[in-house]
Amino acid sequence: MMTKLDDARKILEDLGLPPEQYNEIAGYTLLALAQIKKRSRWSQALDCNIRIHDILGWLASNYGKKYAENTRETIRRRVLHQFEQAAIVVRNPREPGLPTNSPRTHYALTPDALGVVQSFRTGNYRRQLKTFMLSHKPLLEVYAKHRPKLEVPVTLPSGKRLILSPGKHNELQRQVIEGFAVQFASGAQALYVGDTAKKHLHIDQPTLSALGFPTTQHDKLPDIVLHCPLRETLYLIEVVTSHGPVSHKRHLEFENLLKNCKAKRVYVSAFPDLREFKRHIQDIAWETEVWIAEIPDHMIHFNGDRFLNR
Repeated sequence: MMTKLDDARKILEDLGLPPEQYNEIAGYTLLALAQIKKRSRWSQALDCNIRIHDILGWLASNYGKKYAENTRETIRRRVLHQFEQAAIVVRNPREPGLPTNSPRTHYALTPDALGVVQSFRTGNYRRQLKTFMLSHKPLLEVYAKHRPKLEVPVTLPSGKRLILSPGKHNELQRQVIEGFAVQFASGAQALYVGDTAKKHLHIDQPTLSALGFPTTQHDKLPDIVLHCPLRETLYLIEVVTSHGPVSHKRHLEFENLLKNCKAKRVYVSAFPDLREFKRHIQDIAWETEVWIAEIPDHMIHFNGDRFLNR
């Protein structure tokens, strides 16, 4: 069942915010700005002027979410500042001349954003959202224009070219697709490539479905799925920069997810370097493989029996 927090995050995503700005704390902030309680209808969202200190108190009272007072700076710099840039909130609508560090600094939803929020879960929502987007450029798009040189281009084995969002994670994904796949999964095609900004950047839904690979459980998918038809093999690859490798837990989740899939499975944890590999070595599941980008011509096998003919 979707919670009010889930709803709030969905609204922020639909308004074109980057993933960092529709996380949990951003969702709770939107609920406080609109004064939406657990049993409120979204149509009851209010035009409310509220200070960050009062946002914390309201969340504690209505959602039992207790943030420390020093969280105020996080909300100001990592949430409300971006909400302003996206035309979702306006700062100090009652006293526009307040200095930046005034304790009376307050925030309110803009009329356009309030219209979107109040229409959520109604037949008018898409129309309100479209009206908002016509007047205000999505923040994700604005940010993208300021960092085009940081984007990560990658060429799939099929020749299709993707543009990944900036970051270490996606740079390592590029190395996996253009390095590991060529050397250790020759003839494989990319069926799925996630992205830190767009979860399903590339997905071959028909082929995945034909293989018995469900894609409805988004949080269970690996970062990259390759398929080699000649060997009837799926390569399920976790790219490790901040999140973990194919652990025993993840291995079991994948096996349960693929219980109706007849293709052979090869599980791979990909690391940028030996240092990162050493940080996670205790979590790597047996019967899986490891590939390290700084030594791309070699692999580490956590299933030695396979090579000893036992």
